[in-house]
Amino acid sequence: MTFLWMPMLWLLLLVPLLVALYVALLRRRKKTAVRYANLGIVKQAMAGRSSWRRHVPPALFLLALTILILAVARPAAVVTLASTRSTVILAMDVSGSMRARDVQPNRLAASQEAAKKFIAQQPADVQVGIVAFAAAALLVQAPTVDREALYSAIDQFQLWRGTAVGSGVLVSLATIFPDQRFEVGGFGTSGFGPGGDALGLPFAEPNAAEPPDHVPVEPGSYENAFVILLTDGATTTGPDPIQAGKVAADYGVRVYTVGFGSTNGDVVDFGGRSMRAQLDETALQEIARTTDGEYFAAQSSDDLAKVYETLSSRLVMEKKLTEIAFIFAGIGALVALLAAGLSLLWFNRIA
Repeated sequence: MTFLWMPMLWLLLLVPLLVALYVALLRRRKKTAVRYANLGIVKQAMAGRSSWRRHVPPALFLLALTILILAVARPAAVVTLASTRSTVILAMDVSGSMRARDVQPNRLAASQEAAKKFIAQQPADVQVGIVAFAAAALLVQAPTVDREALYSAIDQFQLWRGTAVGSGVLVSLATIFPDQRFEVGGFGTSGFGPGGDALGLPFAEPNAAEPPDHVPVEPGSYENAFVILLTDGATTTGPDPIQAGKVAADYGVRVYTVGFGSTNGDVVDFGGRSMRAQLDETALQEIARTTDGEYFAAQSSDDLAKVYETLSSRLVMEKKLTEIAFIFAGIGALVALLAAGLSLLWFNRIA
């Protein structure tokens, strides 16, 4: 816990001063009591009253004062709260290597099942969009809260040649910021402006116009959306994925990357050609690091399910430094009321 107004803690010095004042008043009372001609009268007046009771209300008042001073100093703590993010973009690899069976029944089927479980775990008001990428990237489902539409889009995945991880990142950004154009190394997106074809325009397009000037923000600072990118192979075409990650970082969008498949990869026959699908973990780790996201490795369907569960718990609920002065103020007020109530009950006055 920390305090946003640290200088106000100096007011706590009043507490020992008030304790000293209270002790001095007690001693003065004793001296005054000795002046009575008949001490029996004093003892009779004090009869039936426990000596400790008279100290309880003042002690509670001092405790209440201490708590209220802490409240004035604006205490803050890191607490877990519901995330303010409202959009999740799932960017999923649909390259031919996703036919590999080192993950049962195959990589594609396992990734589809895990993605649908992840979607089901999201709060009802969280929008999910789906981007599929191979040699090019395509928004196959615009962000929506309609879970059935999302499941249907995932079930209709088809495999294509090539792997363009950078295009997957850029199209995800164009989905989050539909009025922006994104370009890396001659490959870009047209954005999804009013009246635009949200299914056709996001393909990586060479020689796209230069994007408008954008003032970079702190990586990870954009809180309304994030990207989860899953791939099982290395980039073979399209924009440089690391440069695409830097663009995402400039817009404050976190990209959580998932490397899917066994460590040794697998040989896949696709389109009459044999290929070995192996991850480029270095690029995925760099994208995650640059965007203030995180990289996850999943070598089996169970691993992938755990990754999505971890992401769901972290992204639906997030830790934030939150001011909790209202808690201290409430406790302080209750303690003060308790002190006043006990004083009235025992002494028929607020001492």
